[in-house]
Amino acid sequence: MPVTAKKAVKKAPIAKKKAPAAPDALIGRPAPAFTLPATRIGKASLKDLKGKPFVLYFYPKDDTSGCTTEACGFRDALPAFAKLGVTVIGVSKDSLASHEKFAKKYDLTFPLASDADGDICEKFGVWKEKSMYGRKYMGIERSTFLIDGKGVVRAVWRKVSVTGHIDEVAGAIAGL
Repeated sequence: MPVTAKKAVKKAPIAKKKAPAAPDALIGRPAPAFTLPATRIGKASLKDLKGKPFVLYFYPKDDTSGCTTEACGFRDALPAFAKLGVTVIGVSKDSLASHEKFAKKYDLTFPLASDADGDICEKFGVWKEKSMYGRKYMGIERSTFLIDGKGVVRAVWRKVSVTGHIDEVAGAIAGL
């Protein structure tokens, strides 16, 4: 009696859907408290900024190409942000002297705060392991936080690509 073999039908593997990125843990929560020495205003602190919305952006290093482009973008957007009552503060681990030189060179009219010991970078989760040319090192991940007048984080951008970023921030500010 002949045995008939059923053709084995190979099923295509089921594609697993990638889980959507989790919302940033800081959104909707009070911003981490901070007080940092800053150009133009002496110190920048969450306590002093409460009552009006502000942008706190973290950048790796003064006077580097990406950081300069980003800073000049915020500088150019300041009049529009000011009309909406929004302040901008840049933060890096550079010294105040470095910030002063950077601000003067590019006519940056907003405060640059120095987080020399990195405590605030840690609190905001921007101190990360990075890699360049196969070398791993710790550094600031370019990130921006929009904080409302009550001190609550309303929007977060991590791993920021400088191109188009200021427009994204402006759009979020308009939605406050």
